[in-house]
Amino acid sequence: MAVEAYLPTLGLVLTTAGIDSINPCAIGVLILMVSVLIASKQSVSRMLLLGGLYVFAVFSVYLIAGLGLAYFFAQLPLSIVEYLSIGVGVLIIGAGILEIKDYFWYGRWLSLTIPSVFSKKLQGYASRTTIPLVIFLGAFVALVELPCTGAPYLAIITLLSQYFDFTAFILLVIYNIVFVLPLIIILLLVAGGFKLNKISSWKQRNRPYMRLFIGLLLVGLGWLLMLIANGTINFG
Repeated sequence: MAVEAYLPTLGLVLTTAGIDSINPCAIGVLILMVSVLIASKQSVSRMLLLGGLYVFAVFSVYLIAGLGLAYFFAQLPLSIVEYLSIGVGVLIIGAGILEIKDYFWYGRWLSLTIPSVFSKKLQGYASRTTIPLVIFLGAFVALVELPCTGAPYLAIITLLSQYFDFTAFILLVIYNIVFVLPLIIILLLVAGGFKLNKISSWKQRNRPYMRLFIGLLLVGLGWLLMLIANGTINFG
């Protein structure tokens, strides 16, 4: 018998977004951009302006992409959605296994990382600190990391699309606010005088643990999607 449930809950969205927010790419680009601003002796207000525009661009593009995918999934016939959810579930479980693998053997074999060709472009863009380029940089980061490291986001989008209404829209907005929250915190810490190298060291030191947490979360979300697809769990 199917279990009636309203999914995903706010707790699931917050947990997934919180783990997903420790994003090496988005954080790394922000750190590089801020280090360039500090080296060129830019004012704190200038740093906050450019950093804020970068964060807003990441937030906006990620949210628009999520809305587009959710709308697309919501328009599909139920017969197709069932197989789509199973396919996405399998894909997300596979991504989770790769993330768990990176906890033990980081960088060996296949990993969910942004290709080096895009990483070099991001580093090049981050060294230019004009307003248009900073906005472009944030949008570019969001677009590149979505297909490469966006498995947690895809899982939540797929769940929300099963019953997409105003509440689901608010949950999607909340997800994206939490997703960019570490970027905002880092920007404010640096503006307040916190040493940038301490943030970089923390990111490097905790990267394996975040890979493990993301991997375990993805395996759970993928399994949840498959349970929904086969009718074990239904939306009320």
